[in-house]
Amino acid sequence: MTEKEEKILYICTCAAENSEKAHMPFVMAIAALAMDVKATIVLQGAGVYLAKKGYVDTMPPGGGFPAVKKLLKDFLDLGGQLKVCGPCIKERHIEESDLVESAEVTAAGVLNIEAMESKAVFTY
Repeated sequence: MTEKEEKILYICTCAAENSEKAHMPFVMAIAALAMDVKATIVLQGAGVYLAKKGYVDTMPPGGGFPAVKKLLKDFLDLGGQLKVCGPCIKERHIEESDLVESAEVTAAGVLNIEAMESKAVFTY
């Protein structure tokens, strides 16, 4: 019998309007990846702006953490999965082509599966 892969899901629902809170899923997910735990961040609501090309370049720092631009790059470089709510980007008139390269547009069903397969789910 093979051992089940450990996974944690982080849901982010805010962006520059609550910069400190928007930093947290990336900080936590990077720590999980460093522990060899698979980490997925799902951006919903205003959080989808974090996946828009150039948005994090001007985002204010929060909570004493590194810039979100660096956290996003580190998260993706370490193999983290970034998923973005399709209806949420549509509501904000963001095209898929406007998203960072590694972002995967998704919907509710995929998020439910991710949550059921994960050992923990954190929402920010």
